Amino acid sequence: MLVSTRYAVLVNHEEQYSLWPESAELPPGWRDVGVHGTKEECLAHIDRVWTDMRPLSLRALRSQEHYAPSRREAVTKLRLDTP
Repeated sequence: MLVSTRYAVLVNHEEQYSLWPESAELPPGWRDVGVHGTKEECLAHIDRVWTDMRPLSLRALRSQEHYAPSRREAVTKLRLDTP
């Protein structure tokens, strides 16, 4: 009789995903998202939800850079606003 390993989908504080054997203790820094199944089922879930592979900290940094003016833009605005 063939017994297939069941997996859990885990996520860490950087919103990075991983598979982990259901029977194993969770590694430090990871939490179970509640999706369990075969390797293929878990990978399919990860494919659906993990659409941006960048770590959360990098996404946050890039988001701040998008909204914060660059040094050149700030200097240009200062020059334009100065009589």
